[in-house]
Amino acid sequence: MKRNYFVLVFTILISAISSSQGQITNDEGYIVKVGDSAPDFIISEAGGKTYKLSDLKGKVVMLQFTASWCSVCRTEMPFIEKEIWQKKKANGLLVIGIDRDEPVDKVLLFKKDIGVTYPLALDPGADIFGLFARKEAGVTRNVIIDRSGKIIWLTRLYKREEFEKMKRLIFSELSKK
Repeated sequence: MKRNYFVLVFTILISAISSSQGQITNDEGYIVKVGDSAPDFIISEAGGKTYKLSDLKGKVVMLQFTASWCSVCRTEMPFIEKEIWQKKKANGLLVIGIDRDEPVDKVLLFKKDIGVTYPLALDPGADIFGLFARKEAGVTRNVIIDRSGKIIWLTRLYKREEFEKMKRLIFSELSKK
């Protein structure tokens, strides 16, 4: 009985520590985890250029999965713009919003409406999203990828305390050479 109690407490403690370090549990819909190599895919910016994620090795990359209809995305995006993108884009950071299954005209209007300057990319059929999470899972998630292409942080929804931890991790990663 005492041993079972210890195992239960230990399991809960490990789970809490993992969550506090950006490790999302599978109930959040992710099919990747911290430490995995980021799946490669072609990025097609709305009204812009096309390149592969693997072409960005050497940069810290923040993928921000979003959609114009997502109220939480609309809340989080101005903070990403002001507190992360504008402060660190000159230091080797690339933020890319991956817009889930919307046409280019809607994505460009969304970008203008929210007032972000980081690129928004198209994701028809949510195929890029499906490389990272189950397709039926919701947007408003961030995937932080280090210079070598490894996933170092995963979020779901916008929680200010978690956002602050993510920012510190990004800034710390950018300070590494």
